[in-house]
Amino acid sequence: MLYVIYAEDNADSLEKRTAVRPAHLARLQLLHDEGRLILAGPMPAVDSNDPGKAGFSGSTIVAEFSSLEEAQSWAQDDPYIAAGVYKQVAVKPFKRVF
Repeated sequence: MLYVIYAEDNADSLEKRTAVRPAHLARLQLLHDEGRLILAGPMPAVDSNDPGKAGFSGSTIVAEFSSLEEAQSWAQDDPYIAAGVYKQVAVKPFKRVF
């Protein structure tokens, strides 16, 4: 089943986000290589593809997992959590229509 992982950043987390981004992307690459990643990306804090120093307000991932528990466990192991980038993370089942 598909799950949406929605994470909200802590204020002023851009430096932390940048420092651990390679580890974060490596985990996403594994999901992609397994054919389980539908989409993933950050949400700019301002209306721009390149928010500069404004940074990001969070991230959204849609991926396939065998259960809600597996999706939650995967989300909690994200390097952004360990680094203090994310303030909170929500994981919800997702039904793709289009």
